[in-house]
Amino acid sequence: MTSSLSGSVRPFDPASPRLGLGLAALGRPGYINLGHARDLPDRSVGGMRAQAWAVLDEAYAAGVRYFDAARSYGLAEEFLGGWVQARGHRDAVLGSKWGYTYVADWQPDAPVHEVKTHDRATLDRQWPQTLSALGAAPALYLIHSATLESGVLENPAVLARLAELAAGGVRVGLSTSGPAQADTIRRALEVRVDGVNPLSAVQATWNLLDPSAGAALAGAHAT
Repeated sequence: MTSSLSGSVRPFDPASPRLGLGLAALGRPGYINLGHARDLPDRSVGGMRAQAWAVLDEAYAAGVRYFDAARSYGLAEEFLGGWVQARGHRDAVLGSKWGYTYVADWQPDAPVHEVKTHDRATLDRQWPQTLSALGAAPALYLIHSATLESGVLENPAVLARLAELAAGGVRVGLSTSGPAQADTIRRALEVRVDGVNPLSAVQATWNLLDPSAGAALAGAHAT
């Protein structure tokens, strides 16, 4: 990726360090995670911000330069953007995701924490929110947990807007989860807007317990 972005965040470089830090558990007080309450004794906004910045400082000192957030991660984007500005880390590479809306209003016991909507209205609302929170365009912008069932990869209005962002220098793509990740990744490889696929990155679940997306990811890497 050679085109430059406006603002203080540098473009995503696939040759950059391969470790990154995700802020899902650092941006909202009720993220489902074993032992999360013990890790965060102060779940006020100020307490969570201080904890997030402490973890970000440690990660940066250890050499991490890629940091991942999402609109549904509570105030993760705000915490991340504020940290970058305060610390002056111009070499930090920021990514974010759209498609889920955080609705728990900072209540850890809320019955619903996030709502998934992969439509153009959500994209149009969340993109400027991300710009404001991070203080600049993210280098990487993903559809959050894209699935075939959501129809997002068949939505011309959404794909056209993502193509506009890609043409403007933002690397756009998708994240996947669940048992049909491989099918979603393969379908994403077929997307075209005016003959060009605007999706050039994928973030997927792949580990020793769930290697099911491995072949599809290898195919995407080779494309």
